[in-house]
Amino acid sequence: QVQLVESGGGLVQAGGSLRLSCSASEAVINFNNVGWYRQTPGNQRELVASTGEGMRKYADFVKGRFTISRDDAKNTVDLQMNSLKPEDTGVYYCRAERVSPYYQTYWGQGTQVTVSS
Repeated sequence: QVQLVESGGGLVQAGGSLRLSCSASEAVINFNNVGWYRQTPGNQRELVASTGEGMRKYADFVKGRFTISRDDAKNTVDLQMNSLKPEDTGVYYCRAERVSPYYQTYWGQGTQVTVSS
């Protein structure tokens, strides 16, 4: 069973930075796509950023502020978050997806990010 473990969350003031890390129990190259999602208070879980198949995708609300990166040697996918805003507060989840031999998705347990104003 694949395990994804997030780390790096915490409390930061508006304008500050945090770096989240998602550590996988197997090689991240085995996944077609790895992404960061978040669930903010009162809202559904939403995509923040993803990397896979040679592409990186970002939600409009984080473009220019967040950067996703993958380290195949460490089996990690990081999310560098700069210029944080109070509305970025929420639980951030790592998700991995693969399509072969059949479609499978995996989620981490989440890490809390709180941005104070």
